Amino acid sequence: MRLLSAVVAIPVLLALLYFGPPWGWALFLALALAVGALELFGMTHPLDRASRILGVLLSLGVMATLWFFTTNAAALVAMLFLLPTAALFITLARLGSIETAALRAMAMGFGPLYLGGGLGSVALLRRDGGPGFVLLALVLSWFSDTGAYFAGRFLGKHKLYEAVSPKKTIEGALGGLAAAVIGAVVGHYLYLKSLPLNHAIVLGLVAGAAGQAGDLAESMIKRSAGVKDSGGIVPGHGGILDRVDALMVTGTFTYIYVLFFWPRP
Repeated sequence: MRLLSAVVAIPVLLALLYFGPPWGWALFLALALAVGALELFGMTHPLDRASRILGVLLSLGVMATLWFFTTNAAALVAMLFLLPTAALFITLARLGSIETAALRAMAMGFGPLYLGGGLGSVALLRRDGGPGFVLLALVLSWFSDTGAYFAGRFLGKHKLYEAVSPKKTIEGALGGLAAAVIGAVVGHYLYLKSLPLNHAIVLGLVAGAAGQAGDLAESMIKRSAGVKDSGGIVPGHGGILDRVDALMVTGTFTYIYVLFFWPRP
């Protein structure tokens, strides 16, 4: 089922990425964001449907702010100041159990930045860097995940972070890191020649390691909420968050690279 899902999804994603307009890619990610936000706030606000919907709207608002006001510092600062205030006001209005109110308020303030910022950066990467850099972010995420799986399966002996993810190993993490670097080098030679080779290696190391940390972070959230998968919308793969936890981080680091370090041709 996992293989069939990938066979169907990958060509569709690549077609949209390379042949669709940047705003089409952004709309696709906005849809994924809405589903992922429902999954996240379903874990943090399981008994409050109204708060889950408000969390989705705030997450979409963060992504929209990044898209339309990318270079407007005042708008971005206002968003950062207003979001935690909105989270507190929403929690006051939807108080529920006072024992969990603080945690729910923090989740409402952090969740939209986590999701809207993560997937928003992947949308901006298509607009400001081009489809090649989005593909690179996807490859860093996929290669790291696949390399970690096989290295951990055949070589894994030492637990990486058992309290968060019992099956992950140090050997698997190193294998994922090596695979991410290989993926970045392949990208330099095949589809992103404007990315210098030395930059590709460093980006593979940094974004690959950060992507694995993003995977661990989502596992921490799920274990804290007592769930195995964030959802079941992707056959054989769990929820949207289970598929994009590393991508949101690799996409963010790749976009930062494009903004500040990429020697544009």
